[in-house]
Amino acid sequence: MRIAVIGAGIIGVTTAYELSVDGHEVTVFERDATVATGASFAHTGLISPGQVMPWAADGMPLKAMAQLFKRLAPGRPGLGAVGSNAAWWWRWWRASRPAVHPLNRSRLFRLARYSRDRIEHLTGSLNLVYERAQGHTVLLRSERDLARARPGLKLLAELGVPFELMDAERTRQVEPGLHGGTALRGAIHLPQDGVGNCREFAHLLKAEAHKRGARFCFQQTVQAIEPDRQARVRVAGQTLAFDAVVVCAGAQAAGLLAPAGLHLPLLPVWGCSLTLPLRAVDGHGEHGPRAALMDQAQQVLISRLGRRLRVAGGAELVGDPQRFHAPTVARLYKVLHDWFPGAAHVAQAHRWTGARPMLPDGPPVLGASGLPGVWLNVGHGDHGWALAAGSARVLADGLAGRSPDIDPDGLGIQRLA
Repeated sequence: MRIAVIGAGIIGVTTAYELSVDGHEVTVFERDATVATGASFAHTGLISPGQVMPWAADGMPLKAMAQLFKRLAPGRPGLGAVGSNAAWWWRWWRASRPAVHPLNRSRLFRLARYSRDRIEHLTGSLNLVYERAQGHTVLLRSERDLARARPGLKLLAELGVPFELMDAERTRQVEPGLHGGTALRGAIHLPQDGVGNCREFAHLLKAEAHKRGARFCFQQTVQAIEPDRQARVRVAGQTLAFDAVVVCAGAQAAGLLAPAGLHLPLLPVWGCSLTLPLRAVDGHGEHGPRAALMDQAQQVLISRLGRRLRVAGGAELVGDPQRFHAPTVARLYKVLHDWFPGAAHVAQAHRWTGARPMLPDGPPVLGASGLPGVWLNVGHGDHGWALAAGSARVLADGLAGRSPDIDPDGLGIQRLA
């Protein structure tokens, strides 16, 4: 088939690759000048199925609303945005109920585990060389952190995820660069998880898709989608017909689909990261983590990408690509200093913020949209990199009329009706 893919973030690139492998004639439209420029640009890099969970959890909506109103003064535009998304907030609250949350987490875990295996398959079969490291350690500063982590440990055991609950001494053996002056109760180590450079992987896979005939049209903004037996896209003053259109446009997807009659409950949730070069100390090499470290109390991830560190966190409901939420940035620097003081060139830090496309219940929407000829691979939230490869394969199988390798229950648009 002739297929258009809208968006060239990590979701769009993996989708283009899988469709081209299936023999389709693929054209990718991307508004920016290259791949992985939006939410995929400075991602955490974490691939950890056991840590992929819905943002909708018991108590989260009330906490988020309190945070939002604390930040926004009356009369500011952000409050209007909250009001216009009242239906999203209602759906989020419903998805956060204890009876619903475990079901969505199970769906996400199933997709994340499949996606991790798919990334490993692609990396090996295509001989892809990119910055990556094995291992993920969740740091527990106190007894309180450990107590909060125990329900998660029970769930990891039920899901069959290998992990090791370590004391402080064992933790420092696994990550010897940790600062001894910061209180440490212990950690949870997940040896099968790891970290990888999402943007670097996207560029490599784009080249592989190109080898298989995929065309990438950069600086081409799709103005409209016209659903029909032959779906059409309007771009650069032209209307182009395709057998199918796959929307992978991230946070922009809702605005693109609404005029066509599909109102997708997507909300941009903003995150922030710092990328810093590691500092080499004479006679001691480079300090810093060996792989990925999550500070459980602060919800900040520190990961090693080659000779750089990435420090990432934050979940802001109001954001701007040109502005940074000062308290979030300060928290990133504090956590880096707590665990690895002096390990990176702070003066050379590259700051990034981006909007992640969040659906109210957590899992993405994969498959037919209900509009003729229009398919969806959207709504991955802050787990785009961890879910990309599996989502793309599920989408490609569905479009070809094949049963995917995993149960797609709960990943279709029907659940949002």
